[in-house]
Amino acid sequence: MTTVRLRLLILALAPLVLLMPLLLLLGMTRWTGDYDKVLAANVQSDLRIAEQYLSQLMTRTGEELTGVAESLAFDTAFGGNGPDPRFLDAKRTELGLDFLYYLPSAPSDGIGSRWPVIDAARRGRAETAIDIFPPEVLAALPGNLETRARIDLIETTAAVPTDRRVEDRGMVVHAASPVRLPGHEGVLVGGILLNGNLGFIDAINALVYLNPVTGGTRQGTATLFLDDVRISTNVRLFEDVRALGTRVSASVRQAVLDEGQTWLDRAFVVNDWYISGYLPLSDSFGQRVGMLYVGMLEAPFAQAKRDAYLWMMAAFAGVLLLSAPVFLWLAKGIFAPLERMTQTMRRVGRGNLAARIGPVGARDEIGQVAGHLDDLLDQVQDRDLKLRAWAEELEDRVDTRTAELREANAKLEQTFRQLVMSEKLAAIGEITAGVAHEINNPMAVIQGNVDVIRMELGEEAARVETELSLIDRQVMRMEAIVGKLLKFAQPSEYSDCAETVALAPVVEDALMLVDHALSKGAIEVETELPELPPVAIDAGEMQQVAINLILNAAQAMGGRGHLWLSLAEETREGIVGVALTVRDSGPGIAEEALASLFDPFFTTRRGEGTGLGLSISQSIVQGAGGIISAANSPEGGAVFTVWLPFAA
Repeated sequence: MTTVRLRLLILALAPLVLLMPLLLLLGMTRWTGDYDKVLAANVQSDLRIAEQYLSQLMTRTGEELTGVAESLAFDTAFGGNGPDPRFLDAKRTELGLDFLYYLPSAPSDGIGSRWPVIDAARRGRAETAIDIFPPEVLAALPGNLETRARIDLIETTAAVPTDRRVEDRGMVVHAASPVRLPGHEGVLVGGILLNGNLGFIDAINALVYLNPVTGGTRQGTATLFLDDVRISTNVRLFEDVRALGTRVSASVRQAVLDEGQTWLDRAFVVNDWYISGYLPLSDSFGQRVGMLYVGMLEAPFAQAKRDAYLWMMAAFAGVLLLSAPVFLWLAKGIFAPLERMTQTMRRVGRGNLAARIGPVGARDEIGQVAGHLDDLLDQVQDRDLKLRAWAEELEDRVDTRTAELREANAKLEQTFRQLVMSEKLAAIGEITAGVAHEINNPMAVIQGNVDVIRMELGEEAARVETELSLIDRQVMRMEAIVGKLLKFAQPSEYSDCAETVALAPVVEDALMLVDHALSKGAIEVETELPELPPVAIDAGEMQQVAINLILNAAQAMGGRGHLWLSLAEETREGIVGVALTVRDSGPGIAEEALASLFDPFFTTRRGEGTGLGLSISQSIVQGAGGIISAANSPEGGAVFTVWLPFAA
């Protein structure tokens, strides 16, 4: 749901986020351009004011000079070849001039012979212009003008490289007026030195940029350049040091002095950027000899533009931040039903098929989708219930069929085993008669020869009576074994368990019979055979079982180890009996062989045995109502236990 909400929010705000900054950028770019044009127009206006002030100063100087030249006092001051010097000095001071002198009308090679303004005055026309006086001209004039005009040059970044170290020329407002007094025709020449004339430049600055105390806000400067050197300025090099002797940048010099253009653009002035205006100044010869400069400090306007940018960005961010929650609030009618649908589907996915969306309060397409989804969930739940019922029924049927199949398989397996057993026993039955005949005939011969030995020895037979009796018993045992073999082949026809016997003597006789198998190896036998009540089993059969277990143990140990035989009273399922335990120290019985150990013909010694020993032993024990079992001892080796109930 968060993804849908985010996508809808992005879809709604994308025009605002993408287009609005672009529009703001275009608008601010256009506004900045217009703002810069306004600043340039202001600087141009300020430059015109400064130019007019300079023109007015030049006009006033020329008019005042003309007034003196045409005055009666000037005529009266004449004596000899010229006016009284004291008169001229007083007028110079009164008019604020730096020099004032009279030239007769006749041309001369003196101080004013080469200036166009003086030539114009000689022709009868008053003229005022800006001229550049070389040091020798300044030295010829009174008032120490040469020293006043001298300005040391200061190395300035970005200026045109120069080898000059001092500016010793003087820029002057040069005025000349014709003198037409009878008998005193000539030219009255005066002027103002602009080098270091701070009053002149401060007057321009005050005229162009109002003092902040009186309401002015612009931080402006004015400068007069001789060539590219500041000869009069209120630009500060340091706090109380004006930047006299610093030079304009090479780019401004080229545009203004070399190309004669008026510069209206930003420029780096001494140590900061200014919105600047540079006006080229020409002398009376028509040569560009300097510049008039006015400029406003750019920093306040740049800060104003930055503030405008920041204000616009803040306004945009505010609109954006306000738009997002307003949009989310307005879109709540879409988000809430979708969120309920998502939550419902999540609960259904977790297994709660009863979960429903319910009324969403909307009648639009989303409300219809929510209603249809609830209907689909009802159908899904109904089908799920039916499927569960069918599944349970099918599972019951499968369980029933599985049980029947398992029972049939068990019966089939049991029948198969019975068939196998029947086949095996039938084969044994077929050979039993021949085996019995072949064994009985030698036994009859043995028994007959034993009887002959007794007769032949007579009384001497007493010395070997023990051996003869042993032969008699073993012959009888062989006859019994043959008979039991017949019984094993046809167990249903024999049920001769009426004999009772004590197990201790039977086990001892069995040990004696297999002593040859035990003694030829290194098998140590330990017995614990207490006298216990008799059990209902044939002694020969029991002896056969004991011999079988002992021989199997000896073979398992490989003729070396320990053999333990013990008898103990034991109760099983409420029936008291005796348990014969045969335990060896051999390797034990493999786990996979335990289940098939008592099957007919099963043997772990391929090619050495028939596999009938344990099967016959089991048949004998089970026929007597007992149990024979096999297991592995925790101490190592195999343990066979024969349990038989006490005789009634």
